[in-house]
Amino acid sequence: MLKIGLFGLGHLGKIHAKLILELNNKFEFVGFYDPNDSNAKFGINELGIKRFEDIQDLIQAVDVIDIVTPTVSHFDIAASAIRQSKHVFIEKPVTQTAEEARKLRELAQEADVKVQVGHVERFNPAFKNAVPYISNPMFIETHRLAQYNPRGTDVPVVLDLMIHDLDIILSTVKSTVKRISASGVAVVSETPDITNARIEFDNGCVANLTASRISLKNMRKSRFFQKDAYISIDFLTKESEVVKMTTLTSEPDPFDIVFDLGEGKSKKKIEIFKPEVLTSNAIKEELDTFAQSIENDTTPIVSIEDGESALNVALQIMEKLKLNGNLIKENI
Repeated sequence: MLKIGLFGLGHLGKIHAKLILELNNKFEFVGFYDPNDSNAKFGINELGIKRFEDIQDLIQAVDVIDIVTPTVSHFDIAASAIRQSKHVFIEKPVTQTAEEARKLRELAQEADVKVQVGHVERFNPAFKNAVPYISNPMFIETHRLAQYNPRGTDVPVVLDLMIHDLDIILSTVKSTVKRISASGVAVVSETPDITNARIEFDNGCVANLTASRISLKNMRKSRFFQKDAYISIDFLTKESEVVKMTTLTSEPDPFDIVFDLGEGKSKKKIEIFKPEVLTSNAIKEELDTFAQSIENDTTPIVSIEDGESALNVALQIMEKLKLNGNLIKENI
């Protein structure tokens, strides 16, 4: 069983803590570190977890660390743990800067430890069940809209919301990024609260992404268009839909939707179906699969390389926003 230590017991950290306790067949929960006394009281009194007052003491006491702290502290904690040959789960975005992400990847390779980045939407059951139907998409459209919450406005919307969809897109488009353009508007905070980005890939695929944290309703939808198929994924309701066009080889059913493409061309039939989606807890699954990657010496589903790639594209989008005159905090 893997001894694990948790860094950060804020909103998301509390969720991680509860799930680690549930995964008692994978992890021995040694303790947590959080300088906030209110958070610490919750961990001690409500969850019965030991509090560590020193970061290094906790790192030395475990095999694995789970970092759910503000992004500014990700690199220092992770680098220290990796140098001591500890495996690391680290929430997104992986680090603040591209240089930090590169250095962390190099350290992990040198130490031969596992690092997984918390891009949780990879474990969303709607996405997982749709993946087998996604093949060489050539146009992708994503909308990730959230109602206003002051808790998240200290982080640019690109790093808070859009980065989820960047990871999903980069995991499905097997090509390098050719060109990026972006625009955004700062409405209630110092950085853009709504942003649109267009990413062009070398294979011709184009992705159009919109992220907002000032919407009247929540939405997390992605649409993938490819030859003879369209796949829609609702990450919020955890539903997916596949629309496929197949060649008609026999007389159609009266209720079939048929396209006649003209003389000399085969007729096409439209098939619409929803892949079965099994209920699951995505955060619990990502922690569970991380433990499995350590036990089986396999690459984590969301690797340090994946986290670095998503961050690099996010930072390029933010640079485009900066060039367009939008305010970006200098420490990002």
